[in-house]
Amino acid sequence: MSIQVAAAGAMLLVGTILPAGNRNLAGPTETAMIALEVGMTTPEEPRQQASEAEERVIVPPSDPIGPMWDLGRFGQAPMYEEATGYQWAETSEGVRPIFFDGPEYRGRPTRVFAWLGVPDAPPGTRLPGMVLVPGGGGTAFAHWVKMWNERGYAAISMDTCGCVPVGSYGNWERHPAGGPPGWGGFDQIDQPREDQWAFHAVASALLANSLLRSLPEVDPDRIGVTGISWGGYLTSLIAGVDPRFALAAPVYGCGYTLDMTFGESVRGMGAEAVDRWMRWWDPSAYLGNAAMPMLWINGTNDFAYTMPGWQKSYRTPVGPRTLSMRIRMPHGHIEGEVPEEIHAFANQILRGETPLCRVTGQGRAGQRVWATFEAQSPITKAELCATISTGPWTERQWDPYPAVLQDGRAETTLPDGTTCYFLALTDERGLIVSTEPEEPR
Repeated sequence: MSIQVAAAGAMLLVGTILPAGNRNLAGPTETAMIALEVGMTTPEEPRQQASEAEERVIVPPSDPIGPMWDLGRFGQAPMYEEATGYQWAETSEGVRPIFFDGPEYRGRPTRVFAWLGVPDAPPGTRLPGMVLVPGGGGTAFAHWVKMWNERGYAAISMDTCGCVPVGSYGNWERHPAGGPPGWGGFDQIDQPREDQWAFHAVASALLANSLLRSLPEVDPDRIGVTGISWGGYLTSLIAGVDPRFALAAPVYGCGYTLDMTFGESVRGMGAEAVDRWMRWWDPSAYLGNAAMPMLWINGTNDFAYTMPGWQKSYRTPVGPRTLSMRIRMPHGHIEGEVPEEIHAFANQILRGETPLCRVTGQGRAGQRVWATFEAQSPITKAELCATISTGPWTERQWDPYPAVLQDGRAETTLPDGTTCYFLALTDERGLIVSTEPEEPR
């Protein structure tokens, strides 16, 4: 018997019931309207539901025993195969789509999509390589690999969010065998540790390094890593857990997330989860182990990675650092791919070519500020970059002022009211190296 049930103030339900007892219901082929009152629960039901809710306690996932990312596990080259059906408008010969095996996600194997490119090399020579970590909204990018191939580097760019390059920026198609979605993974903090985004993203980069260094055309001792925005965050973290990298160049992204724009997202998780996220996924927990040379690139007004956390980040590693700060550098993937300082830094470390300028000292005496430097490529311009603004770092007005160059030294006078400043040194190649930002007291 079909019935239609009308509940006052609710919705119309349509269903089938079986007669029981001697009810005054319509016949088997008839339709009846039955009015139900909303909210007619027994007094005991709300108390029972509240009691059950109190008993549902979320047990946080446990800390790992041993390293979070074991190189005995992720230091082995993963199995990989050609990925058919994927094309990129700018793909050049030698850049090909692949899938490689990733860590399990929710108890099942995963496959990580990547673009891999190895340019031709003279017989008997082995190429340097780069692992390219995309930023928020991105995926594996073939044009990025192509750019490094054209520079004479083998390169791999892998997706970090379980996606494939089908769709549009920030809206890529998820693969059925992909890992967890990104970015940040703040909503995943109570899930099993190895089912969270940061674990998979870092593991994918470590496996990409293992794959690249296993290729006969690649020199395993000459591989660097660079990443943009969230990819810069990951690069900062990766630098502290994979000592096989010969260099790291995070762009924008860094650690000390509680000092950044994303700090509010972390704090919103609650005290225990905040402590766990910072302990597990913040680069500050790992950067102290980073001994390779690092190049740090950022803008004065970056909306996501502001000056205080960026400064704490570059001061934490034990290895040498080079800074390249720009006034109001735009935040974007293309803007983060192209700084020639990254290319020159890679050539310096991996090919022994002309290095970037090295700041050897900096100081201030009253309003006079100075920096000393060593440069094989002559410094042609020195500028003081200063702000007299206070308040949010993202909103401060920065202005350049000329500085005097003489015998490996740049010197100038601070404007009255300066609240923060640094000196930027430009060599004849147009490459910029900066001093540490300072806040006069």
